[in-house]
Amino acid sequence: MHNYKELKIWQKSIDLVENVFQLIRELPLSEKYGLIDQIKRSAISVPSNIAEGAGRNSNKDFRRFLSISKGSLNELNTQLIISNRLNFIDNDKLNQLEKDINEIQKIIYKFNQNLESKNN
Repeated sequence: MHNYKELKIWQKSIDLVENVFQLIRELPLSEKYGLIDQIKRSAISVPSNIAEGAGRNSNKDFRRFLSISKGSLNELNTQLIISNRLNFIDNDKLNQLEKDINEIQKIIYKFNQNLESKNN
């Protein structure tokens, strides 16, 4: 079992959620029940799954939840790209969020490898 609040991946993903929520304030209200809801769910899913996985009794379970978090990051990135292509967000904001997403994905990858090596 891990203390998720001490994990860099959880902390960075919480920062990402905060940045995403700041961004969606700028999206058109017409997207409140469409794209905005999807973006919120994807972003929130990342730290939530890290926290849930950290509370599991095995590294194998934790790794499964990390995999779900990576999927949510890909989903979020796709939704941000769509928002950019629809001219809801500019290239600079998209690039910064993609940088944050990529950093979290790299940390998850390394952490996942560490968990896997502990199982062997």
